[in-house]
Amino acid sequence: MTDLPQDWTERSVMAGDVRLHVVEAGPADGPLVVLLHGFPEFWRAWERQIGFLARAGFRVVAPDMRGYNLSEKPPGVSAYKVSLLQEDVAALIRALGRTRARVVGHDWGGIVAWALAIRQPEVVEKLVILNAPHPGRFREVLRNSAQKKKSWYIGFFQLPWLPERVLPQFGRWALRGVNPDAYTPQELREYEAAWAQPGAAGAMINYYRAMRVAGTGGGRQGGEVRVPTLVIWGERDAALLPELADGLERWVPDLRVVRLPRASHWVMRDEPLRVNNLLAEFLA
Repeated sequence: MTDLPQDWTERSVMAGDVRLHVVEAGPADGPLVVLLHGFPEFWRAWERQIGFLARAGFRVVAPDMRGYNLSEKPPGVSAYKVSLLQEDVAALIRALGRTRARVVGHDWGGIVAWALAIRQPEVVEKLVILNAPHPGRFREVLRNSAQKKKSWYIGFFQLPWLPERVLPQFGRWALRGVNPDAYTPQELREYEAAWAQPGAAGAMINYYRAMRVAGTGGGRQGGEVRVPTLVIWGERDAALLPELADGLERWVPDLRVVRLPRASHWVMRDEPLRVNNLLAEFLA
């Protein structure tokens, strides 16, 4: 277990057929906000948001996604299809005694949040996406050679065993963003400990391997999202082109897009005050 602020707690929750480690904060009866991290992070991706949102009156739950850190790591590539990942989130909301939640996702957590809002809109009260492409828009922009070049690592992750071997080096490189001091040495050690959990490296890479098998999973109803949605986009993203945040109104009629020109892919770490204020305002 980790050292947490006094008013934060952590535990394991059975979400359907998978056990998820979660960190919780805020009043038990507050509106539920579920924060979904991406690759190669874990719940600590949100450590600059959890306390702020809890003080604003929200019940905040930040899980380690399936396969990450202290959560369960089912074997096999097929265990990491988006259809299962989004069901984990719906099952977690139910396991917490709620029927709906405000869902916030970054990177892979954003891909899963898009899929949840598309497939099970009844469980999503509001949606916030940070630097994660809508599946329909991603298919369009992926035709662009510049985006294909930025997505080179997806092909690399299809290789056997080698991506797992180099994950610590790749992870440290990926987290650099636009600020070389964004992560302290102690924080990087905590990330490295999460990557070193038994089975974690393979499970994390399997998100990408399963994507090749099953797609990114927008699917039903052409990818329409019928819940209020906020997209926050750091425009200095090394992996995703800024135009991925363009033209989303075709799929998301109730939409607000906020672009942060100085932020990288790790937008909630690069500009935490701006992101926190945007989240509190939109989720209220």
